[in-house]
Amino acid sequence: MVNGRNPDRVAETAKRIGGRGIAADVGTAAGTAELVRQLPDVDILVNNTGIFETKPVFEIPDEDWLRFYEVNVLSGVRLARHYAPRMVGRGWGRVIFVSSEAGVQTPPDMVQYGMTKTAQLAVSRGMAQEVAGSGVTVNCVLPGPTMSDGVLAMFEELYPGLGPAEQERRYLAENRAAASLLRRLIRPHEVASMITYVASEHSSATTGRALGVDGGLLPTILP
Repeated sequence: MVNGRNPDRVAETAKRIGGRGIAADVGTAAGTAELVRQLPDVDILVNNTGIFETKPVFEIPDEDWLRFYEVNVLSGVRLARHYAPRMVGRGWGRVIFVSSEAGVQTPPDMVQYGMTKTAQLAVSRGMAQEVAGSGVTVNCVLPGPTMSDGVLAMFEELYPGLGPAEQERRYLAENRAAASLLRRLIRPHEVASMITYVASEHSSATTGRALGVDGGLLPTILP
């Protein structure tokens, strides 16, 4: 089952993967309630709803702090609060938060975003402790800068008129991604591969963890 806000894109994606689509904005309480109404149970929950924006920290108004928190954090909290206890009742389940290396290494131009990603780490660990011994695992996946549609759109604003390869090169040279040991941006399928592992039986001994897919960007051993 795939969820998104745009009904046409949701339907197109669901058709492509041979699944079901539900259009609902889980960045709001009402949208979450609608999704849960249409889909009362799941075995695997991937919380990957998120927004980001660059802005100087002292210019971020209250409404932006609250909007980022509601979309990036409360979306996953609300869904896990509904689905995880049902997983526990069945004795198996996976809850996965798509966080970010920004939750460990706060970007100075996206503090409001980094704040939400740090919050996801705390939420994930707390939930993992709550479902201990139940057969349900809760983990975070921490991608680094990834060549997503949102990043490509940001590139068009930062480097208009340049091709994707040159935009990536410029971004690597001028931003925090320069510390990546890959020397390139991560591709979405590489993040998906980690999520697939965490969602599988192969990850049965992995819970309460933050798993990096950051290309070695974080200059630390853990996480």
